[in-house]
Formats: sequence, structure tokens, C-alpha cells
Amino acid sequence: MTVSPLAPSSFPDLPKIAGINLATAASGTRYRGRDDLLLITLAPNSRVAGVFTKSDTAAAPVCWSRTIAKTGKALAIITNAGNANAFTGSLGHKAVHDMATGLAATLKCNANAIMIASTGVIGEPLDTAALTPYLGKLVENQTASWQSAANAILTTDTFAKGAYATCFIEGKKITLCGIAKGSGMIAPNMATMLGYIATDAALPASVLEYCLHEASDESFNAITVDSDTSTNDSVFLMASGSAANRPLTDPLDPLLNGFRTALGAVTRNLATQIVRDGEGATKIITIDVTGANSKKAARQIGLAIANSPLVKTAIAGEDANWGRIVMAIGKLGIGISTNDIGIDIGGHAVARAGMRVPDYDETPIANHMTGQEIDLRVTVGAGFGTARVWTCDLTHGYISINANYRS
Repeated sequence: MTVSPLAPSSFPDLPKIAGINLATAASGTRYRGRDDLLLITLAPNSRVAGVFTKSDTAAAPVCWSRTIAKTGKALAIITNAGNANAFTGSLGHKAVHDMATGLAATLKCNANAIMIASTGVIGEPLDTAALTPYLGKLVENQTASWQSAANAILTTDTFAKGAYATCFIEGKKITLCGIAKGSGMIAPNMATMLGYIATDAALPASVLEYCLHEASDESFNAITVDSDTSTNDSVFLMASGSAANRPLTDPLDPLLNGFRTALGAVTRNLATQIVRDGEGATKIITIDVTGANSKKAARQIGLAIANSPLVKTAIAGEDANWGRIVMAIGKLGIGISTNDIGIDIGGHAVARAGMRVPDYDETPIANHMTGQEIDLRVTVGAGFGTARVWTCDLTHGYISINANYRS
């Protein structure tokens, strides 16, 4: 598999989080020569939060983990790659139960302390009998690195994704590490991916939940590759408490500003890496929308542009056809006045007050389109609504990858 041309030069050196242990294994059920199982174990008294797909066809592991996340407590998360265990009926729910009870027996804990995530092909029953023999190995050898963990959850991804940040809570240094997977079937409807963020902060589950939803809205909910929302989207935030800070209970406490900023930095970093690994992508596109009547409207406009095949293919072909951006804005039918629309590409004015600028020169625009990072800025009025959305171009590579996904 060819690594995306937009990939970072290397995987970051993520530090170990005290109270969080990692293990990987290769079951060989779909992939050969690579790990496809990830176990994350959490110290007793850790707290967790999660955000999950809003899809009506949510997978069995999502249903299971969503229930456990509501308790705010878990001791482990087990993930398999290659099979989504989605749309598998009662067999899927039995598979989740069998995985949870099998791991719980090995860890000597309650099955309701085990969260589960799966990623891969939809509609194929998950053969838990082929996976459970590896649970003991995972528990016995919890010394994997974050990079190994990130590699174990990949499907069509071309590179492992990781990010970290540090902050302080009342003088106590706090570390956050995150990994994610995602490349195709990427469209925002909470977080179109699998993501795992661990911190040594001591925070109650209610605070973790608030902070994770806030961070996800400005990151995982602001990316799109192909407008398709997965059945298995899950993002977990785990706090071991080993930093021994005072556990603040109000997420809006100014003492938590640093933590919220650091968490947002990690989720945005991971989200944009997913876009950089969009199937067949050769360019990452940042779309800023200003002047909308609301944040929601600004997000709608940004996503309309980001999800337009005509916009994405024009950018793939390095064609400065900005009329396609105009089309994408207008197709929403939400009452945007033509006279209020302005467009900039790569920092160069293209349109103002509903028409092309008088001294328009396509040369710098065309030059910008040849780069790997494309910047679009759209103004739609004088409102206070703003949004930033990330996407990638649409190339023949996307067709090739998905046409051959199961072969």
C-alpha cells in the first residue's frame, strides 16, 4: 500500500500514560503479517467517556460500549480490525458478549467493565472463536507502544495516526496521548472513526464527557472525506487519575481551560491526519466560512462545499473552477443572498458582493491549486456564525480502493 503523500514525516514519540497499558496481537483472521487486535487496560478508579455514531445502523460493539460509557467507568477496551461486526443481527450482539465475558474472565473483572470497538467490513459475522485465544496473550504482554497500538487498528489507512499534548491543572503536569484510525467512510456525525485518547488527569466522568463532546464538535465533526458516516464510529477518552490533581467537577472551571485546549489540540491533530489519509487523497482542503447567521449554518455551508464531488474533483485536477464553490453554497437553499457572497482561494480574492472581482487574475489561484494544502475562505453575510471544515480532494484512487475493498 502506498503511503498518502499528505502523511506526516513520522509518527510522534508519544509518552506512556501512567495507569494506561497497551497490548497488540495478530489473529490472522483478515490480515497477514500485522497485528489486528488492540487491548487497552485502565487502572482501577479510572474514568471514561465516549462519543459514538448517530447512525441508525450502529454496530453491536457501539451499542454495547455506549451503554457502558454512560456509567463513566471501565477497566479495558478491546478492538478488532478487519470486521466491523455491523448489521450482523443477534450474532453480532452475541459476539460482543462473548468477547467481553472472555476478556473479563482473563482480567478477573465484570464484563460490564469491558468496552469494545470494531472496524472493517460490514455484514460479516465476527468469528470470536478465532479471536478469544489471543486474549490471554494480550493480557500477559501489555508493553506495546502507542505506535504499535495505532498500527493494530488500521484498515484502509496508509499510516498510523497519533498526537499528544501537555497542560497543567493547578500546577500538576497533565499529559494527553491519542491515536485514531480513519481513511474512508468519513463524514461528520459525531466522529467518523475510531479514536482513543488517554490522560493521566484525575477528572470525573461528567467532565470528561463534556470536554470530549466539545472537542469532537470542532474536530471529528468538522471533517469529511466522502460524506458517508460509519456504523462503528467511536471515540474514547480515558483518565487514569495518576497525575493526582484535584478532581475539578465543573468543566467550565477556568482551571480546566488548559486541559480543554490541550484536548482540542489532540483531537484536531488526529482529525486532520484522517483527512490527510483520505482514500486516494493528494490534497488537504481547509474551508473557512464566516458571516453566517449561526454556527450551524456556517457548518452546513462548509460541509456543502467539502462534500461536493465537483469541487473536490476540480481541486484534484488543479482546476481553479471557483464557480463550483458558488454552486455548492447555493444548493443548500437556506436563504443566502447572492450579493453577500465573497470567495478567496489561497488568500487571493476571487469574488466579492456576488460577482467576480474586477481585477481578477487567475494566475496566483492556479499556482495555489498545484500545492498539497488548499485554503478556501467563504463569506456569506455579516452574521457572527463561523466554521472551519477540513476535507480532501477526490481522485480515481478513491474509486480503486473502494472497488477492491473486499477482494
